[in-house]
Amino acid sequence: MWSLPAALSLLLLLLLLQAPPCRLQSPSPAKLRLVGPGSRPEEGRLEVLHQGQWGTVCDDDFALQEATVACRQLGFETALTWAHSAKYGQGEGPIWLDNVRCMGTESSLDQCRSNGWGVSDCSHSEDIGVVCHPQRHRGYLSERVSNALGPQGRQLEEVRLKPILASAKRHSLVTEGAVEVKYEGHWRQVCDQDWTRNNSKVVCGMLGFPSEAPVKSLYYRRVWNLKMKDPKSRLKSLTQKNSFWIHRVNCLGTEPHLANCQVQVAPAQGKLQPACPGGMHAVVSCVAGHKESRAEQELKVRLRSGAQVGEGRVEVLMNHQWGTVCDHGWNLISASIVCRQLGFGSAREALFGAQLGQGLGPIHLSEVRCRGSERTLSDCPSLEGSQNGCKHENDAAVRCNIPDMGFKNQVRLAGGRNPQEGVVEVQVEVNGVRRWGAVCSDHWGLTEAMVACRQLGLGFANHAIKDTWYWQGTPGATNVVMSGVRCSGTELALQQCQRHGPVLCSHGSGRSSAGVSCTDSAPDLVMNAQLVQETAYLEDRPLSQLYCAHEENCLSRSADHMDWPYGYRRLLRFSSQIYNLGRADFRPKTGRHSWIWHQCHRHYHSIEVFTHYDLLTLNGSKVAEGHKASFCLEDTHCPPGLQKRYACANFGEQGVTVGCWDTYRHDIDCQWVDITDVGPGNYIFQVVVNPQFEVAESDFSNNMMRCHCKYDGHRVWLHNCHTGDSYRANSELSLEQERLRNNFI
Repeated sequence: MWSLPAALSLLLLLLLLQAPPCRLQSPSPAKLRLVGPGSRPEEGRLEVLHQGQWGTVCDDDFALQEATVACRQLGFETALTWAHSAKYGQGEGPIWLDNVRCMGTESSLDQCRSNGWGVSDCSHSEDIGVVCHPQRHRGYLSERVSNALGPQGRQLEEVRLKPILASAKRHSLVTEGAVEVKYEGHWRQVCDQDWTRNNSKVVCGMLGFPSEAPVKSLYYRRVWNLKMKDPKSRLKSLTQKNSFWIHRVNCLGTEPHLANCQVQVAPAQGKLQPACPGGMHAVVSCVAGHKESRAEQELKVRLRSGAQVGEGRVEVLMNHQWGTVCDHGWNLISASIVCRQLGFGSAREALFGAQLGQGLGPIHLSEVRCRGSERTLSDCPSLEGSQNGCKHENDAAVRCNIPDMGFKNQVRLAGGRNPQEGVVEVQVEVNGVRRWGAVCSDHWGLTEAMVACRQLGLGFANHAIKDTWYWQGTPGATNVVMSGVRCSGTELALQQCQRHGPVLCSHGSGRSSAGVSCTDSAPDLVMNAQLVQETAYLEDRPLSQLYCAHEENCLSRSADHMDWPYGYRRLLRFSSQIYNLGRADFRPKTGRHSWIWHQCHRHYHSIEVFTHYDLLTLNGSKVAEGHKASFCLEDTHCPPGLQKRYACANFGEQGVTVGCWDTYRHDIDCQWVDITDVGPGNYIFQVVVNPQFEVAESDFSNNMMRCHCKYDGHRVWLHNCHTGDSYRANSELSLEQERLRNNFI
């Protein structure tokens, strides 16, 4: 007969023997990664980071529920399947987890039950692999190289080229020199033994260069040997320390970051040999970016809506139409092909979920599968975007590595209430000496302000400010050193814009220096060209119905001399629909206190010139004009799920929300061009939105829309309507410029 205490002890022992595996407790979720030869981003051997070291997971008890938890933790929506018996190759290091059992609802793998960290009876021949669905979940916005981990989970942070030749030291842009890698906060040089062009390609990509060039290694070896013989050189003693070297690097050439390559910091443990016996530092030569000619690009690529140089929504040209790329399967390797095709380096970040704005038009590509060696995105395997239900909310974007041109060090803001605004101060050379000073605000406008904000790395210009008397500039830098600045808006620095030789400023220095206010997001208005083409018609309208329109200058000048109210005007009427494609709401430049009340039409005008409507001859001469002298700016249509925010009725707020349309029907006043005085013929019909650049936008190239117009004296036809950033518009514009050039000759 058992005593009560003995029976309780036996029961407790039996319960412990039958207890399920323990649930791992950790203060923050362990990091996971998928690795293996030739694996895609969504599949590979599952590895977990614990105590600073990567290890594998055993396939015992591992099934779809466990794979689903791992995939969700990695940023994918779900798992497709799992692979046992080291299908993706045998790993190294510890087998951290065994007998993993998940409910399927956990947010990370270490919330599941297992034997505990490092408790396993498996070998690496049982390493588990998983295959995730390539669709990222909504909260997972990007794949960054900043998360790339090097040996034992320690980070390879940065890379740089140290110029060796005197000529290279004189250039602000370093393209050739000894490779230095920042590792655990200290700069180390890389041993050149077994160094390859593939390694050089990865280094150049990180520095913003699209490709690498061969190096005169014999010449650099002679320079190295001379330094080794110099008794005053510290280099000889430094090279004998293993802490000076990265021992070995082995890249395939397709990696976006050196941390993705096989990197051995020091010789294997137990070996006392130096890290670079008889070697010297690896020298790399990079090729500065150049945009390929249009004829060479089989598939054209461009970036839109990015706040910085080298970033934006990826758009490709197919079948003479620009369209977007779906983020299904999008990764750093494919993003790097885009960056190099545009003349930048490798991708720093591949972005998902339309993080840099949604596009318009077709979604051309999905499931893009670049290997990393392709020249253009068109060389990569892919599907049509329409094949797997992609929407513009899945538009892919990229941030590329760009070379450091030193431009950011030549401009600064002073006196503003926050770091995004202030007086613009530039560094220029005056009589051979580099000096800081102000910019004259004569002719200072939004395109100049856009260049200043881009140079500062602050995105887009919100306002171009001419009177900055309320901002205190930097003492000693208040004199004007740059005047007559005229920028097209595409320059990378104010120093690249046209400007006066000697400084000529009408108001001298001080209170009227140029200033800016910058923002990281901006609106982008684009006209619906198809709607204009479909709705155009002629109307002969009696003068008796045109008094208000005449008051707002919506008729040609000959209307001033007519016998009012007798007679009529012939009007080319159409509907216009303007879409905000950007990443910020379009708002009037001025507040309500500056809006003008028009009694005749009984509404407030918040912008005096919002659109120009013109009829041009084929060589560009204007024969008739119209304009929305000002307008009632509001959300007339928003897609499902997006709330209207602006309605101009009753002195309401005016603006156009991101993703919404502002529509002007053909039957409202001023929605026309007065062609009463125009004879029959072939013309160009042109609409320009925000023509005076009164409100900042991320892209002004799509503000103009053009159509071919045929008028026979009784009827009118518009055809081939397109916005200015379309392929057809670009090609036609170059043809027009060629015609004009021939006329001048």
